[in-house]
Amino acid sequence: MKTDKRIIKTKFIKRPNRFQAYVYIDGQEQMVHVPNTGRCKEILVPGSTVLLREENNPTRKTKYDLIAGYKGDKLINIDSQIPNKVVEEALKEKRIKPLAGYTNIQREKFFKNSRFDFKLTNNNGHEYYLEVKGVTLEKEGLTKFPDAPTERGRKHLLELVEAKSKGYGAGVLFLIQMKDVKKFMPNEEMDEKFSEALRLAYSNGVDIYAYDCEVGEDFITLRKSIPVELQ
Repeated sequence: MKTDKRIIKTKFIKRPNRFQAYVYIDGQEQMVHVPNTGRCKEILVPGSTVLLREENNPTRKTKYDLIAGYKGDKLINIDSQIPNKVVEEALKEKRIKPLAGYTNIQREKFFKNSRFDFKLTNNNGHEYYLEVKGVTLEKEGLTKFPDAPTERGRKHLLELVEAKSKGYGAGVLFLIQMKDVKKFMPNEEMDEKFSEALRLAYSNGVDIYAYDCEVGEDFITLRKSIPVELQ
């Protein structure tokens, strides 16, 4: 998917809280919105190069969203609203091969007490619940999720296990918001309970997918399947 909004490349200064950061714009320090509640500490480093998307919404406190950052030569998208859009595009274009047989794609549908990102249905009426998690944490080609504790993420996994037990299809797709990575793993050190829930989900037949992305300064698209290691 490609953005039609203006993109600015600039330097990162600091991030005083989860939703706010300061950057240089036209030589002046200015506050921008960070659309990601994760820590992103290895990306948002003082002096690093980041990308802003101009929003031009008169009701907002900030004019720009900080959507990506360079870690060395690697561009990493950090916009938490992006993964579902990228996955929806890929589902419609049949580029996620294990799910290509599902023709009806619905966003944000409930099963029990969880609202999953997608409910997919094939021509035989079989339903499949898919949850999407964006991944921004990377070190030497190894990517991990989460980069901050997530009780909500653990709850989603347990609800997927229940959906599977009721005869529905169920899966979680980790969208790695960068390219050229080696593998994906749960981040045991950050959230042991999430990691345990992911292994439990897999052992109960929930599908675990990981895909990286082709990322440019004004576009991002699903690229290819990445090996998953659950330990």
